[in-house]
Amino acid sequence: MHETNDLSALFPQQSPSPFPATALALLDQERILSVSGADATRFLQGQLTCDVVALPPGASTLGARCNPKGRMQSSFRLLKLSEEHYLLAMDAELLESQQADLTKYAVFFKVQLGEASDQWLRLGLWGEQRDASLAAAGIDRDASDPAQGLALPVSEAALEIWLPANRAAEAVSALAQSAQPAALNDWRLQQIRAGIGQVCSQTRDSFIPQMLNLQQLGGVSFKKGCYTGQEIVARMQYLGKLKRRMYRLTWAGDSLPEPATPILDSNSGQTLGEVVMAAHGEERVELLAVLQNEAAQLATLSLSNVTEPSLELATLPYEEQMAAEAAGE
Repeated sequence: MHETNDLSALFPQQSPSPFPATALALLDQERILSVSGADATRFLQGQLTCDVVALPPGASTLGARCNPKGRMQSSFRLLKLSEEHYLLAMDAELLESQQADLTKYAVFFKVQLGEASDQWLRLGLWGEQRDASLAAAGIDRDASDPAQGLALPVSEAALEIWLPANRAAEAVSALAQSAQPAALNDWRLQQIRAGIGQVCSQTRDSFIPQMLNLQQLGGVSFKKGCYTGQEIVARMQYLGKLKRRMYRLTWAGDSLPEPATPILDSNSGQTLGEVVMAAHGEERVELLAVLQNEAAQLATLSLSNVTEPSLELATLPYEEQMAAEAAGE
């Protein structure tokens, strides 16, 4: 995308120090799949974990596409432009395989699939002055006009900004008046602290949605009809006991562990889980990892064959809600 390439020089590769109070990151680690046509809503409703029908135009939700065994082939943010047009932002390396898989089913519907990455620029915006940044760029966070740009809520502190390509340069310049350009690492840190994991090429087909706590984030509907993998996902929710799920951890090491890096018990050498994503924090590395529930409290969790320093358990914003639901309250 020419616009993105021109603007990428504005964003640092390394995190500013100290971290800015209000920051703006370029989300170029993902690509956008477009699904359009008269049957777009019906088609996606039968393919994705989220409730596509209930989503109003101009709004977004997290979601996933599963294989027939309920394992996530991709996770994404789904934006509904209209009843006949949707955009799915997912890990860049997954787009081609996901498009190919969906195309097998699309032949039975009046839909068209294609990449729309060149048509949009996506930014992460967070911090104290985010509303001032939006105002400067002429983006109304309560409006749903894609032509002016959309501000999609991600967490209490963070937004995703979707800008049509022809508005990108102008809007980024205005947003940067109140928000300091930051590295992609800093956006990933916001995601980790919000407990929002993501499937990437290394973890494709590794997790069912509940392992990434996707049901806590509105990304799984248990009231809609059937979709690919639905039987397995529903059975786990109502009949099974989830033995592994995503936790937030911190680590006093220097390098970032890659997704799918094994997490071990340093005493026994037993594999207890794997990394979902990681980012540098102000003082420590922070990461999301899928772990065996009974092992999450261990003081001997380590990354692969690195026994020191140990990983430490940290909190997620929805931890109490998950505990209450597990207790049947």
